[in-house]
Amino acid sequence: MKDIILKAENISKQYRLGQVGTGTLSHDLNRWWHEIRGKENPYLKIGDTNDRSTKGESDYVWALQDINFEVERGEVLGIIGKNGAGKSTLLKILSKVTAPTTGTIKSRGRIASLLEVGTGFNTELTGRENIFLNGAILGMSKKEIASKIDEIIEFSGCERYIDTPVKRYSSGMTVRLAFAVAAFLEPEILVIDEVLAVGDAEFQKKAIGKMQDISRSGGRTVLFVSHNMAAVETLCTRVISMQNGIICGDGNPTKIISDYLQSSSFSERKISFDTIDEAKGNENVRILYAAIENASTLDKNETIDVTSVINFRMKIVNQTNQERISVGYDLRTIKGDVVFGSLNKFDCGTGDISEVICHIPANFLNDDVYQIHVYFHTDAMSGLFSDTELLTFEVKDVKRESGYLGKVNGMIRPQLKWDKV
Repeated sequence: MKDIILKAENISKQYRLGQVGTGTLSHDLNRWWHEIRGKENPYLKIGDTNDRSTKGESDYVWALQDINFEVERGEVLGIIGKNGAGKSTLLKILSKVTAPTTGTIKSRGRIASLLEVGTGFNTELTGRENIFLNGAILGMSKKEIASKIDEIIEFSGCERYIDTPVKRYSSGMTVRLAFAVAAFLEPEILVIDEVLAVGDAEFQKKAIGKMQDISRSGGRTVLFVSHNMAAVETLCTRVISMQNGIICGDGNPTKIISDYLQSSSFSERKISFDTIDEAKGNENVRILYAAIENASTLDKNETIDVTSVINFRMKIVNQTNQERISVGYDLRTIKGDVVFGSLNKFDCGTGDISEVICHIPANFLNDDVYQIHVYFHTDAMSGLFSDTELLTFEVKDVKRESGYLGKVNGMIRPQLKWDKV
């Protein structure tokens, strides 16, 4: 039988936009009148879905709708989705920070949450005092906490400041200490939101390693929300994807992440603007046009095959008083790994529209989803403008899709020459 440690049943969360509570006495009285007659809350029948990009028709919005899932003991569950998908709201409900509008949460064991920088910390207390405070909140005795405190301090890397009030800590130091407290005080369920992104690369590596240890050897359960798809795929045994407050995928991490990244919301490979005022950029540089073009065909929207030459084309306006600017970009996988970077300097007259093209050779990129991180600098390399997600495009191995061989390993797949000697 499954050892279920956490279960969400028909979880929904409704908010009223722009107000605290219902906002009006009449709404409160209406709720009360329905409640004493044993009838359903009338405002549960209205409300828009949680799509932050559209204008709603109602003052009520459903941040979550009919969420159902189970988590087994020792499982590492990743939760992914765009900003506003409902991930953090779900974690707050699971952590019992806020209550659901409808539905129930059933859990077995202590839950430690790391939802925001400084969650659960009293900033006037020292780091050491906060360790004991958090342990007491989790129901641990002073003796139990004292037996772990040296490990917590060492892992956090904050030993020099452990007797200093937390209000003097940087956000990175606060997260380090908060994670160490949550991980080492041995909760049965560890809930972690995006806060690890605040830490440096060394700490993120340590934190992911610790989460793997506590799930594999400790048999404890981890719920992990992150936009770092590489970390989610490495760490998690199962992934849930969310969109507009509902679950749209649940299963194998590689498949769910791939489906999420290749959804239509990541398919913008061309942007174009009619005027400079509308164009993307700032007071230094404007981008009137940018596109990933399949140079091997006349149809610029056709699927890009790995055997195609790819052109990255931009029309830019130099609004500085310098004639020469530097234009560059990093090509990244959708999971955040940098494949390569390229940089060049161009003479671009002030106020002129300049067109630049970078040619990416055929048989070079592997089949994957990629993003363009573009940046502009002065000739002396002072920053002018950058955009981390200018364009997104997908490269596919058409032959592999038709049954030819398997996917070549690696981020690139150059067509190298072989000889028999």
